[in-house]
Amino acid sequence: MTADISIVWLGALASLLAGLATSIGALAVFFVKDLSARLQDCMLAGAAGVMLAASVFSLLIPGLEYGETLLGSTWMAALLVIFGVLSGAGALYYLHQNLPHEHFNLGPEGPDAAHIRRIWLFIIAITLHNFPEGMAVGVGFAGGDVRNGYILALGIGIQNIPEGLAVAFSLVAIQYSRARAFTIALLTGLAEPIGGLFGAALVSLAEPIMPWTLGFAAGAMLFIISNEIIPETHRSRYKAQTTFALLIGFVVMMFLDVTLG
Repeated sequence: MTADISIVWLGALASLLAGLATSIGALAVFFVKDLSARLQDCMLAGAAGVMLAASVFSLLIPGLEYGETLLGSTWMAALLVIFGVLSGAGALYYLHQNLPHEHFNLGPEGPDAAHIRRIWLFIIAITLHNFPEGMAVGVGFAGGDVRNGYILALGIGIQNIPEGLAVAFSLVAIQYSRARAFTIALLTGLAEPIGGLFGAALVSLAEPIMPWTLGFAAGAMLFIISNEIIPETHRSRYKAQTTFALLIGFVVMMFLDVTLG
């Protein structure tokens, strides 16, 4: 029981640190006057690549391996993880259908009321998808696999940097002070430790469903990548650059997982 409690709090702490990485990107508002659309799209695409690799190497593969050990059957493990993936994607779809939010493309510049509303919906979207990212980190510590949890937290932290940058610059664009924009960007990352605590506690309380839980976290992140980030970063004329940015993010996270794991 004590070990389970330690894993829960370790997962929560790691997801907190990953969430605070948002503030690293947000710091740029104090040093950079403006951020080009191309750079913003490429950084968000790179974040999607990190998330994609984290979903595969730190969630799906461990989930399949753990499920096979737990159930003694490869195909049963695969079915349980698949059910988790579809459940996670379905849960995020439900939230996106029922909660107000906006995608990453910010539209026309200017501090008009409609644009301000779009910016705040965009920030809600960032906060909304930080929860499953935090949950993924918490779940990553499942079964006492602390090394896997650390690698996942590192990957999520890396991809949070451009998100903090995007939030901060979006707020500056509608005439928020740079200090206030930084603070709000920082606060968006605090949804992650909530998700981390939830994910780690869920696994500790119901370890037999851990393959499903790992799949659920992966499905939630895959939904965000496909439904949010890739379509938005491909709306501009920088599709080729953002594609390569996604690939770079993917291979960086893959390298971290293979070499550190």
